[in-house]
Amino acid sequence: MNRFPRFLLLVTGSILAGLAPVAWARAAPPPVAPLVHSRSVVTHGRVVINGKTVRYTARAGTLIMRNAKMQPIASIFYIAYLRTGIRNENQRPITFAYNGGPGSAANWVDFGGLGPWRVALPPHSAFSGGSPYRVIENHGSILRRTDLVFIDPVGTGYSHTIGKTNPQQFWGVDADAHSVGAFIMRYLTKFNRWNSPKFILGESYGTTRSAVLSNYLQQHGVELNGVILLSSILNFETASFAPGNDLPYILYLPSEAAVAWYHHRLTPRPKNLPAFLSRVEHFATGAYAHALMMGDTLSPAAENAVIAKLVHYTSIPAHLWRRANLRLTGSEFQGLLLNSRDRQTGRLDGRYAGYKLNPMLPAALYSTMSDAINGPLTDAYNWYVETVLHYHSKRHYTMLSFQALRHWNWKHRPAFFGAGGRSGYTNVAPDLERAMITNPHLQLLVNSGYFDLGTPFYATVYTMDHLGLPRALQGHIHFRFYYSGHVLYISRGSRHALEANVDHFIAEATRP
Repeated sequence: MNRFPRFLLLVTGSILAGLAPVAWARAAPPPVAPLVHSRSVVTHGRVVINGKTVRYTARAGTLIMRNAKMQPIASIFYIAYLRTGIRNENQRPITFAYNGGPGSAANWVDFGGLGPWRVALPPHSAFSGGSPYRVIENHGSILRRTDLVFIDPVGTGYSHTIGKTNPQQFWGVDADAHSVGAFIMRYLTKFNRWNSPKFILGESYGTTRSAVLSNYLQQHGVELNGVILLSSILNFETASFAPGNDLPYILYLPSEAAVAWYHHRLTPRPKNLPAFLSRVEHFATGAYAHALMMGDTLSPAAENAVIAKLVHYTSIPAHLWRRANLRLTGSEFQGLLLNSRDRQTGRLDGRYAGYKLNPMLPAALYSTMSDAINGPLTDAYNWYVETVLHYHSKRHYTMLSFQALRHWNWKHRPAFFGAGGRSGYTNVAPDLERAMITNPHLQLLVNSGYFDLGTPFYATVYTMDHLGLPRALQGHIHFRFYYSGHVLYISRGSRHALEANVDHFIAEATRP
């Protein structure tokens, strides 16, 4: 056996003795990390929905997410509204809902229009007058039909990572959907809701999340009854005005025509908007698409004919369409439509009109609609959570995390059945296709606003028409269109229509 030389022991011992002349002591054990627990606050409420009193339990709280070693890595905040006083409460439909961004909290879909209470948002195309804001009963809430669980993904709301976990581990197309899926399965277990009819509802980027999530849950044995999409974007090629990609010019045109119609820029102004947009769609996918495909070989006569139609449908002057080589981006359209030096239309909602930050640029540099409703949603929601739900946190409620948005990982390999790889654009449509094929009972409700220049309604139609579903399953896609922009519940009429459509959809999707 090798022995340590005695003289080295002596030398080492004397050095240590010189450094520490006091008596030897046992080394202190490493500090133990404090235990992390989920917590929640339960309150009870009632709301009148469609003339009937609905009693419910509201639970505002957190669930702790753990890694494979059962170490805590994140705390996810949620608000659940569960109807009480009815039979088989645990078998009632349950809907998990979230917003988009990426990096946006769920207070939009909760407090904006679907939960039992909401903030009184200013009328569409108007700006709020400042605090205090009115918090009122939502007489059309879908709580009548389904229990609701609103989820704030990591980095939004009160949700955050724990310990040394890097939040970027959750900020990506796949990582985000998987973490929300893990939360849903944890919730189903903790509150015994596995045998409930299950739905997911996402808005904006939340629809991207829903496509990946529907397939992820299906792979883990969670069969959904339905997926509800609000202002969808699944294939980002449809919204990428990149050189050589003519697709968004075609798919944006109907929404641009709708916004021009709204602002009375068309002469004569069609009386029937859906019929008018049907003609625009026919032109966009026909003569206009053909002209873009012809490129530099397009004849002058054909170019003039196409430009004449573009002017007729958008009111943008012919010389601008000619200068743009028949291709105006969405932001350029926003800056040009009103023919104003300092005014522009909104992107997420073309009905809004705001001032240009830089009048010399024809492109919009901020979201007019978001600025109009951010204040009411933020101020009133913080008051509501603290005062009504009695949930108190030392953390700041993050309505939109720009850090998450900046660091988002957009890489995604679609769920192809056979060989395939990742394209140059994020495209999660194949994930939804796979979920609908492996679960042939899954129903899909697609909701879009006519005046949305962020996720245009016709781009959504195009994506759904190219899912590649068997003919027998194509009838499982249900389209609904609204006289609204990106946020469908701002306007009273579109909010009521949306709530009625979702209510009916859930009833049909849970029918025996």
